Amino acid sequence: MHIRNATIQDLPAIMDIFETARDFMRKTGNPTQWPAGYPSEEMIRNETHEGNLYVITEEGEIVGVFAFILGEDPTYRVIKDGQWRSDKPYGTIHRLASSGRVKGVARRCFDFCREKCPHLRIDTHRDNKPMQAAILSYGFKPCGIIYTHDGTERLAYDYL
Repeated sequence: MHIRNATIQDLPAIMDIFETARDFMRKTGNPTQWPAGYPSEEMIRNETHEGNLYVITEEGEIVGVFAFILGEDPTYRVIKDGQWRSDKPYGTIHRLASSGRVKGVARRCFDFCREKCPHLRIDTHRDNKPMQAAILSYGFKPCGIIYTHDGTERLAYDYL
């Protein structure tokens, strides 16, 4: 699997992957983490323009997508029922999604991000059991609970 910055030309494939991910989440007991229309096309365009959106390809086909942002994430300033294990600079992984066509997309994303920054943070919905399993199996540790911009709770993890 290869990872590269997303381009505007990738937008249709990226939006299809997010639709597939929303459907998968609904089918696996997580119907509310990503409501219809999330992430929005505008958000994806902005992240692409900022250079923070990446696609994972296999034999030329886009099979995964994620945002990786270096620097402070405002939603991580306050953590409840725990604490971050380090205050060192970190990178945050957001909106990781797979087409479901190949295995290992999450691990490839985590490897890529770890190469760019050894201290990583990520969060997910309490009902997103598949993502929790991927996060924990890679070696992320639970740190507590954060709240997104709209006030919804997320389980927060870091990797050192």
